[in-house]
Amino acid sequence: MSGLEFALLLALGLVAGLDTVSVPQAMVSRPIVAASLAGLVTGALGPALVAGAVLELFALETLPVGAARYPDWGPASVAAGACAGWVDSGAAGTLTAVIVGLAFAWVGGWTMHVARRRNAITLARYRDALDRGERAAIHAVQRAGLAHDALRALVLSGVALLGGRLMAGLSDHWEGPALLSRTALAATAAGVALWAGWRLFSSGRSGVLFAAGLGIGAAAAAAWWGR
Repeated sequence: MSGLEFALLLALGLVAGLDTVSVPQAMVSRPIVAASLAGLVTGALGPALVAGAVLELFALETLPVGAARYPDWGPASVAAGACAGWVDSGAAGTLTAVIVGLAFAWVGGWTMHVARRRNAITLARYRDALDRGERAAIHAVQRAGLAHDALRALVLSGVALLGGRLMAGLSDHWEGPALLSRTALAATAAGVALWAGWRLFSSGRSGVLFAAGLGIGAAAAAAWWGR
């Protein structure tokens, strides 16, 4: 990993981290987008796209509203996409990238909680001025919140990228059967896809249609596999 590559990935992680809440909220933080962009930086779009697609299925469960604690998929997906591009071990490398993404998404959720607490302290400091409607106080609170989120995203991205690089090195030493890693990756993707689909379409007629589509798809896959 060159210095320029790390800087580009760090900048991408910063943007993805800010995109979740602060700015610009343009879906850059979605795993399939962030991981794919990281794959472009590392020159391995294909593996990064696969890892991002699997993480996207996990992220469908996330509803970032209110004060709920939820994973921060942006920087974690950047690290996952970069990790997928750094390894040469096929499915084992992609599975490693997914694990990196899941782990640092959870860490990212904790860092967002810390940033919110810092924002609460800032609000308390300017409470009287805000009650008076002072424009300077409003701008100061907004700048502080943006700064807290930017620092959080930058640190998280750096740590996640270093963790992804370490895991990529370990994955390159995988000596187990290739079938095991491919099966694990396929089972992970299929399992989370089924769960996400069931959560989205399990009520009423939609549930019946989902079950019918799942059955038809499984039959078609079995027929193709048995040719």
